Parts: sequence; C-alpha cells; structure tokens
Amino acid sequence: MQLFYNANITETATSFIFDKEESKHIIKVLRKKEGDILHVTNGFGYLFTTEITIASDNKCTVKINSFEKQERPKFHLHLAVAPTKMNERYEWFLEKATEIGIQEITPIICEHSERKVIKTDRFQKIVESAMKQSLHYYLPKLNEPIAFKDFIKQECIGQKFIAHCEETDKKSLKNELKTNQNVTILIGPEGDFSVKEIDFAIQNNYIPVSLGNTRLRTETAAVVACHSVVLTNENN
Repeated sequence: MQLFYNANITETATSFIFDKEESKHIIKVLRKKEGDILHVTNGFGYLFTTEITIASDNKCTVKINSFEKQERPKFHLHLAVAPTKMNERYEWFLEKATEIGIQEITPIICEHSERKVIKTDRFQKIVESAMKQSLHYYLPKLNEPIAFKDFIKQECIGQKFIAHCEETDKKSLKNELKTNQNVTILIGPEGDFSVKEIDFAIQNNYIPVSLGNTRLRTETAAVVACHSVVLTNENN
C-alpha cells in the first residue's frame, strides 16, 4: 500500500483537493487517473480510502469512500536530542525514529552543541515522508529547538532519563523501562552533556542511564533509545 498525507482531512469530509505539488506527483509521476484508489492519512490516526474524481496535476480531487482510525499506542516516547554538527546525521535519526514509532521529538541546545541554529522546515518534511513510507497513521510531533535548561524546567510526566558517557553510576535503560508509560529521554551532542547539565537533570528527577557498552554517536544513541522503548512495549 502506498500512503499519502494531508493534514486537513477530517472524518466529516466527503472530498478534498491535494495541493499542487502533491497533485503533480500523483498524476504526472505516479500516473494515477480518475477512478484510482488512494490511501491517505491526516497524521492523527485516520486512514482514508479515497477515489480520484478529477485527475488534475494542479488540484487532484478525490472523494472519501471510507475511513478507519488506529488506536494510539499506550506509551508516549519523547526524545530530546541535541542537533548534530552535520545536518545529515540528524535527518537520518528523524527518519529512522519515525519509522520505528516515536511520538515526539525536541531538538535541545546544549553547552557542547556545535550547531545552535536549526531550521525545522526540512526536518518536518523528513518526518512526514518517513511516516508515509513506514505506514504510520500518527505523525510525530516535531517541536522547535529549545535550550537544555529550559527543556528540563518543563513538566514531563512519566519516566525521565538522561543518557550520557560520563564514568559515573548509571543504570541500564533497558532494565529501567516500564511498559505503557510516558517516557522522556535526553540525548546529548557530539561532546556529550556537560557535568553541570547532567547534575541539573538529575536534580530534576532524570535518571542517568547507559545504552550499552560501546560509545555511540548522537544519532545512533537516539535510534537505540527509541528502539528500546518501542520493543519493550511491543513485547508487553
């Protein structure tokens, strides 16, 4: 099944029109025609089965034949991940975490962050594309970048972890995870979190954890953490 995305569809709609870019892709690239069936999600859990009524590459129009809604996962995974020096690495993380099943992502700016200016427009497109490719019906929420301390001060309900590389007492993430819980995990930049940041997180009830015996890149650590949470809940 090929999945399309349109954030503006609701369960009360009977038809809708794709924007010019998507219409051109559907008609010119995919060579769809009137009467063809398209599967569309709005990113809020709905899967719509639609039929093309006007095969225009400017405004492809479809009617909605039926829809269904997928239940939300019983857990909510929020990864707060420092941007990497190379944008491509962060984009890889966004793509893979979306495929695996993350619900929320926040770029955090840390003391050791080498990249502190982030444009999220391209990041948003990558998340949308990965959602469609992996046939998820819920679009992960991508937040605007925020300073580390400001993020820590926000209220986060559920389990809270900070993964770092300092040689201090840490627990194993996989042993600490509980099923059907909200989980927030902090992943630092290439230079890791500063000692002050780690202490501040611990003071705010974040549990220091290890992701394994090897030293991981930022984007790899984020994907490992994401997979650990999702796999824990799948095995429930």
